[in-house]
Amino acid sequence: QVQLVESGGGLVQPGESLRLSCAASGSIFAIYAMGWYRQAPGKQRELVATITSSGSTNYADSVKGRFTISRDNAKNTVYLQMNSLKPEDTAVYYCNADLADNPRTYYSGGSRPYWGQGTQVTVSS
Repeated sequence: QVQLVESGGGLVQPGESLRLSCAASGSIFAIYAMGWYRQAPGKQRELVATITSSGSTNYADSVKGRFTISRDNAKNTVYLQMNSLKPEDTAVYYCNADLADNPRTYYSGGSRPYWGQGTQVTVSS
C-alpha cells in the first residue's frame, strides 16, 4: 500500500507565492518520475511540472518561469514552489508518482502510477 499526501494549498492573492509538498509512504522500492497536475472546474486535468529521479524537469508553458519543481529522494517528497500566482492558476493540484511498489515490479524494471488526494489552490483578490 502506497500513499501520497499533499499539503500546502490555500487561498492567496494574485502575485503571492505558495509551496506545495507531497510525501510518498508505504511499500516503495523505487520512485521514478514525480509530478504535479491540476484540474480547474469544468476543465480536464493538465500537467503542471514533472521531475525525474535524476532531477530533469519539464514544465507546462503556462507556468514556466514562475513555478519550480524539486524533490528530496531521501524523503520520497516532491515540492512545487509557485511564485507570481495568477487567478488562472486556481485549481485542485494533484501529486503523481511513478513507482515500483513490490519486488517483482522493481526487478523487472516496471512501475505504476499513484495519485494524491489533491489540494486546493485559490488565487483571488
